[in-house]
Amino acid sequence: MIEKDCITKRRATFAVPGDIASLTGGYSFDRKLINGLRHSGWDITLLSLGGSFPDPTRDDLSDAARQLSTVCENQPIIIDGLALGAFDSTVMASISAPIVALIHHPLALETGLSDSDRSSLRDSERQNLQQVSQILVPSPHTANVLRTDYGVDETRITVAGPGTDHSKVSKPKVDPPLILSVGIQVPRKGHDVLIEALAHIKSLPWNAVIAGGAFSTEYASELARLVAKLDLNERVRIAGRVSDDELATLYAQSSIFALATRYEGYGLVFDEAMMHGLPIISCKVGAVSETVAPDAGVLVPPDDPLEFAGALAKVLNDDDCRARMVSASARAGAALPSWASTVEAVEKVLLRNTLTPVHET
Repeated sequence: MIEKDCITKRRATFAVPGDIASLTGGYSFDRKLINGLRHSGWDITLLSLGGSFPDPTRDDLSDAARQLSTVCENQPIIIDGLALGAFDSTVMASISAPIVALIHHPLALETGLSDSDRSSLRDSERQNLQQVSQILVPSPHTANVLRTDYGVDETRITVAGPGTDHSKVSKPKVDPPLILSVGIQVPRKGHDVLIEALAHIKSLPWNAVIAGGAFSTEYASELARLVAKLDLNERVRIAGRVSDDELATLYAQSSIFALATRYEGYGLVFDEAMMHGLPIISCKVGAVSETVAPDAGVLVPPDDPLEFAGALAKVLNDDDCRARMVSASARAGAALPSWASTVEAVEKVLLRNTLTPVHET
């Protein structure tokens, strides 16, 4: 028998692995989407899955199957791709509710994977995506990757780009100019490339902050060693995970946003940088080119510290160039959509996957 409560309310479940409060673009997207759906009248239940995904332990897989099996079968469940892509057949079989996958970027595209791990993740993602009802992605780029590399029918894909919060902290810029990078400490974010690039422009006035949790302790240690080796301890601060208030202050005080990423499925931090009118230095990879407004950023090839250093030096040295980029970035940031449009797109997907009539409360 279907529970009356399942019929009379707009209900959905959101399954997220690890700590949803983590400072990453993906987790930020999840948090803001959940808050937006709740504000729009949806009763959202958050399921917290184990923190070992995307390389889950046996216990975390078993716990995921147990939790997901309890979800009301007539209401949709959104599953973050960080977990979904690594589910085995037992976990998938435990789910009776309609599944909406939220794919920030395919797990198999993570930097630093062995060939066997990459192949295994690609296979599990492909198989699991064939079993979901709908797929949400943050960008046309990710949608195209799923169509071409994973064989997903485009009719099952909805692009729900991240919205923006147009409120921002007002703080004076610091002197010397602050270069800000925001991203978790994993190889894909390319913080090692940024640090090497900064070593090439020691003669210029600047300080730098890298904000983002140490998701890979091995990589975090490598970054710390690199900063010391290149004699940058006095100028580069690896801040780790910071509060929302501190991050907002860093954006406001910065003069340049720099992320030497090796791949992005979207890159919410670029939107945040443009909201603050920051010139952006990044790489021509993934969805970066379609996310960063053309005149707001300089994009260079990945894994090239010298090219990255040259772009940083150009913006630091050329006041006119920097002013043009600031203006273009601010215009692009002001034109970004709100989270209301993101929520509206997701609501339509959820309603299509609600198996019982939905009555307004």
